[in-house]
Amino acid sequence: MGVERAPVHHSVSTWRQPLLPPVSARRSAITERVAARVASRGGVRLRVAIDGLTAAGKTSFGHELAERISAAGRPVLRASLDDFSGEGYYRNAFDYAAAKALLLEPSAPHGSGRCALCSIDPLTQRDHSAVTVQAPSDAVLIVDGVFAFRPEINEHWDLRIWLDVDPELAGRRGIARDEAMEGAEAEALHRDRYVPAERLYMAEVDPVGLAQVVIDNTAFGRPRIVRLR
Repeated sequence: MGVERAPVHHSVSTWRQPLLPPVSARRSAITERVAARVASRGGVRLRVAIDGLTAAGKTSFGHELAERISAAGRPVLRASLDDFSGEGYYRNAFDYAAAKALLLEPSAPHGSGRCALCSIDPLTQRDHSAVTVQAPSDAVLIVDGVFAFRPEINEHWDLRIWLDVDPELAGRRGIARDEAMEGAEAEALHRDRYVPAERLYMAEVDPVGLAQVVIDNTAFGRPRIVRLR
């Protein structure tokens, strides 16, 4: 008799990317290895962060990992730091106080379990902080977002995953992704806002050094584990 799939609880935010169909056997195998790494931490609530440059593939990998863990019978909560946005970019990119109070502290092993997966919807600006889900005692919270390892929230992660992508490739991917919404301003947005902030983050925080799992995600269908500790 097979294991019953557990639920995946998603944020109510309208800023949500869909789950992509399986890309390759190699990518599925990588996701399976990371899911096994999560399982090795035991059956208590866990909080997993997926960080990387803009357009490194954080959200897609988060969805894939969530599905893999769910298929193994463990409930998952999916969230994005984009749903806890601040008013600026690097220095105050996210409302870290809200992220801690609404999501990270409740989802801790000894937290209340009552989690809000979205604070303010990035598109509609609607406040969803009162919409909560009860995380079971063995739930895995998977949060994707740039700057996830900043000191303000870094201590709250039980596992840190970094998706490594060449900065120039990440820039091209990001511009192509954002052109639909930003139009001709997409290139300037990445050049003047995202790239300088990411360089500062790399210099000040060294997120790659903090990650227990590093995955080369340059080729989407051929990812490669660089570090798994």
